[in-house]
Amino acid sequence: MGSLLYLCLLITIQYCALSLGEPSQYRLYRPYGNNQVVITDGFGRSFLQSSASYRAASTSQVSATCTSTTCGPNARCYVIGGRAVCSCFKGHTGDPLVQCKREECLYDSECRGQLACRNGKCIDPCAGTCGANAHCQARGSTPVCSCPAGYTGNAAISCRRFNPEELCHPSPCGPNTHCEVRNGVPSCSCLPGFHQTPSGAVVGGCRHECESDAECGPIQACVDFKCQNPCLSQCGENAECETIANHRAVCKCPPNYFGNPHVSCKPECYGDVDCPSSRPACIYGICKNPCEGECGEGANCELRGLTPVCSCPKDMTGHPFVRCRPFEPRDLCEPVNPCGTNAHCEPGFDRSGKERPVCTCPHGYTGDPLIACFKGECTEDSHCPDHQGCIDLKCQTPCINKCGVNANCDVRRHIAVCTCPAGYSGDAIIQCYPKTFTEVANYRLY
Repeated sequence: MGSLLYLCLLITIQYCALSLGEPSQYRLYRPYGNNQVVITDGFGRSFLQSSASYRAASTSQVSATCTSTTCGPNARCYVIGGRAVCSCFKGHTGDPLVQCKREECLYDSECRGQLACRNGKCIDPCAGTCGANAHCQARGSTPVCSCPAGYTGNAAISCRRFNPEELCHPSPCGPNTHCEVRNGVPSCSCLPGFHQTPSGAVVGGCRHECESDAECGPIQACVDFKCQNPCLSQCGENAECETIANHRAVCKCPPNYFGNPHVSCKPECYGDVDCPSSRPACIYGICKNPCEGECGEGANCELRGLTPVCSCPKDMTGHPFVRCRPFEPRDLCEPVNPCGTNAHCEPGFDRSGKERPVCTCPHGYTGDPLIACFKGECTEDSHCPDHQGCIDLKCQTPCINKCGVNANCDVRRHIAVCTCPAGYSGDAIIQCYPKTFTEVANYRLY
């Protein structure tokens, strides 16, 4: 029945094509507007063409009939409206004018094993069928999706790892309990501050440790549903707990405090303003003199505000927080040297006769002893080159300001040698004068 309908459709198409003079290689056309038609060839390719050129092409074609060579192998030929029409046999694909090749399969039964026939090919029915992380198993060419062990979810969409904590949501335990998964099994335990019921079944819930003092020991009280030491909560601020009697704390105020020990004990002072001038500092609730016990033996203590400042008397020295002793001359330079770096300190006197440290640079050093002394370049001429001498601990020429006016200076063996130049005479240490004509003549005569 299906083949008959298909044949009738082809006849109708060819009849319409014949009325327009359609070429035999074309299978279908339809008007598009603006004197154009859409033409589809035997390979399913479509394109636009003007009606005039389409009719011209149609009239140039010759009517064809079916022969043994009209269509290719595995293709059938029909004559519809005086035109030959070729098509591949069922289960075949390709160009019917050249050759049609049989597809790999038509039915699942033609495929081996668990493969399925899809679009003429035997394929794995599981390929791309199941969701992420899912397993697929083909059963009679039908894909069956499932989540693997340790996973859960919709296998057709996505599988996710199973979280054992899900066993506790919702919790199978009773009120005031905590659910925890252990070895894949939910386990119940009481929350902090709660205990098992007398039956001992945690699944039924947990209760408070106590509801009244009678449920606690003789030296404990039921506080916030727990058996606790009543001294921790029943005594007032700053109060002390002496003992416990009949689940109750016996409280008292500490020394120098006053008030209701079950409510609050007040200290001697809350701030410095509460203290007298003789004890001006409020220290841990007690008025005290900050100088008491702060300074060393023989030291003076003065308050700057409320800060104790310790110092030794003017005629004494030492550590004011340990001991002060009478001043000695050696104390001018010890234990801290008041002079500059590398300088030497000796006890001495100033111009008025008062004792003071005297700073000097040691031998071979130079500089300001009050600031710093530096080791000199040399201490004797032998430390310098032959053309220099050791002057002020530095190797330098000894000619500076040594010879007279117009005299020459030459250094040999670290000594400045002064001579008058040619044409000059005189004392080279003082001054050299140009020679007169007579002196020159006498010199030549000689």
